Amino acid sequence: MDALSLEPTLYTVKAVLILDNDGERLYAKYYDETYPTVKEQKAFEKNIFNKTHRTDSEIALLEGLTVVYKSNIDLYFYVIGSSHENELMLMSVLNCLFDSLSQMLRKNVERRALLENMEGLFLAVDEIVDGGLDAFKDRHHTMEYSKIIHPPWRFSYFVALQPVN
Repeated sequence: MDALSLEPTLYTVKAVLILDNDGERLYAKYYDETYPTVKEQKAFEKNIFNKTHRTDSEIALLEGLTVVYKSNIDLYFYVIGSSHENELMLMSVLNCLFDSLSQMLRKNVERRALLENMEGLFLAVDEIVDGGLDAFKDRHHTMEYSKIIHPPWRFSYFVALQPVN
């Protein structure tokens, strides 16, 4: 009976990944030691991409892990949890991440725009997933707390200079 009963935990997310159309890593954040080396992580990411890039489903069970994913233009978004994790919880994290990035990038969620705004991605993921805990599931709260709707370092002020007589 002890082997079947799992200790309840708040740590729901094991990893957040964003891969491009070729399965190459654009962003990866692992929250535990399931894949401790970069070589193991890249092999896992390649396996996930090969299993999911041609399907229309949103959930997969791979290597004893629950994987929820979404694709958009040339990006693949993945949120990974343990095999006994609630898929709806993982999907809410994925949707919050995607909606936050969509709002931040003004609905232009593609590889080039994401690479130009990586600092916003880092802030959004850190606000949504705090060390494996899913902190926010609402994009409005994520954007408000991370201040990435209109970050001050993105504003440009133009001053019209006129010659002084």
